[in-house]
Amino acid sequence: MARRPDIDTLIRQLEQAGKAGQSLDGLYVITGDEPLLVTEALDSLRSCATKSGYLERSSLVMDARSDWSAVTAATQNVSLFGDKRLIELKIPGGKPGKVGADTLLKLTELSRGSALSDTVVLISLPRLDKTTKNSKWATALQQARAFLEIPSIERNALPDWIQSRLTRQGQRLEPQSLEWMADKVEGNLLAAHQEIQKLGLLYPEGPISPEDVEQAVLDVARYDVFGLRDAMLSGQAARALHILQGLRAEGEGLPLVLWAVGDEIRLLARLSALQAAGQDLGAAMRQQRVFGNRENLLRLTLQRLPAGLWAVAVQHAHDVDRLIKGLKVPGRLDDPWEELARLVLRVATPRSA
Repeated sequence: MARRPDIDTLIRQLEQAGKAGQSLDGLYVITGDEPLLVTEALDSLRSCATKSGYLERSSLVMDARSDWSAVTAATQNVSLFGDKRLIELKIPGGKPGKVGADTLLKLTELSRGSALSDTVVLISLPRLDKTTKNSKWATALQQARAFLEIPSIERNALPDWIQSRLTRQGQRLEPQSLEWMADKVEGNLLAAHQEIQKLGLLYPEGPISPEDVEQAVLDVARYDVFGLRDAMLSGQAARALHILQGLRAEGEGLPLVLWAVGDEIRLLARLSALQAAGQDLGAAMRQQRVFGNRENLLRLTLQRLPAGLWAVAVQHAHDVDRLIKGLKVPGRLDDPWEELARLVLRVATPRSA
């Protein structure tokens, strides 16, 4: 099985190997859904590879329809100047397809021998769902000597994460300021990272008062329709309403917001009907081109809510659409934003099936 170091431990090990003149492993795999943390991990590994003499770098972005022979060619080509090589292989969709899966299996076999002695292959993937994790190619990658799963930072852990970042720059906040800051960034680590850097530029090392924090930190909540969708599916009713209010305040077009909510509800209605007809939910998800983290959210939503809700929710979405067009709908509020909030709550409110 793979050793499962965190990124900081791995970087320390690589730096020690570089100082000792040792070669790096042939294969490194990073998975995760937090763009900031994955990017930082990749940057650190690139830096270590450069310090260890891996000066020639190539990058490939692949999916199931890509020409995977390019990956094989990249590992077999002889460097013009005899440099050690770093090959970055990004699979943003997490689905390499059959040819890609076979290629990844060959890469893992090559990394166990001496075939990649002057080459490091760095593979980055989104977080793998349970089905994908059990596939042959994913199992092989997980057995690589350096397989790193970058954890997501949940809301309850965000204040501690912010403080740990502030500690690196010699600063600290009071607990209430950490909670306030976590609320302001709406779980967006990139936004939190920017605000932490801003505090480092504005204030010296040591404690920062709540007043100074509030003065420096803008309301950087990234209100977007996809955040609304995810909060609704996750059963986070208060957060979903907060994002919806933010979208309204920022002047976002109501038809676009309804599209994001209504499209998801119609998809859930189709999946629920297929599941009720006896079709395997995983197969139904693939037919609807649903993968990764979104698949997990939809599964949990279908488990959380009764099947009879979806026909009613679809009709509710149609009613909101009529309200947007200026038509009266019996039994609905006149304000389409308020009626959309009721629709979001219908899906986001936790309940048992």
